[in-house]
Amino acid sequence: MKENYQKQLDALLAALPPEGKPRLLLQSCCGPCSSYVLEYLTRYFRVTVLYYNPNIQPRDEYDRRLYWQRELIRQLPTPEPVDLLACDYDGQRYIDAVRGLEREPEGGARCTVCFRLRLEETARQARAHGFDFFGTTLTVSPHKDAQRLNAIGAELAQQYGVRWLPSDFKKREGYKRSIELSKQYGLYRQEYCGCLYSKPVDNAAAGSRITAVTIHHAQVPYPCAHNVCNEKNGRN
Repeated sequence: MKENYQKQLDALLAALPPEGKPRLLLQSCCGPCSSYVLEYLTRYFRVTVLYYNPNIQPRDEYDRRLYWQRELIRQLPTPEPVDLLACDYDGQRYIDAVRGLEREPEGGARCTVCFRLRLEETARQARAHGFDFFGTTLTVSPHKDAQRLNAIGAELAQQYGVRWLPSDFKKREGYKRSIELSKQYGLYRQEYCGCLYSKPVDNAAAGSRITAVTIHHAQVPYPCAHNVCNEKNGRN
């Protein structure tokens, strides 16, 4: 039987103390996916967005999404400023982690490894920086398995001693609201999840996918982090 993680989140939010918002480290893959989630959660938490996504390929795509993540944080009205913890590009770490799983279908074992890679770094950073909770925006997507993500998050919470924020943000039309906000703020909306293994090859037969990736460190016209996980206020 599937867990209802939206109801779990409702219960958790209802039990929060009326004064003194807890601190939440929220892993985000991009501005669009975080738009509704930030609108929703900043009522209850002091939020820092963690942009740690070594799966995003190529490098210019990583930087493009980071740019629009910053732009959303800068523009979105929230009760308190949202901070950004932006990590250096570490694409080789992802490639090493999913080696042998390149031909897995989208949503399969390769995605499980990717979820764990990103959520474990979030849990590690949450413990290192003294956050009360850690969570992810990934459950806003109808293409992401909320059951799997929450199971991994709960396991990592036990391992790292930081509370996991259960979620299924696609519920209650969260995904629809994210599309509305993306249009409102003129956000770039990517056409694929992140890794090139999941992206159909241009001018190839339908369904053909990339099965080998080389990391290139190209110069791109988007601002990016130069130190691993530097914390900065998104409105600066």
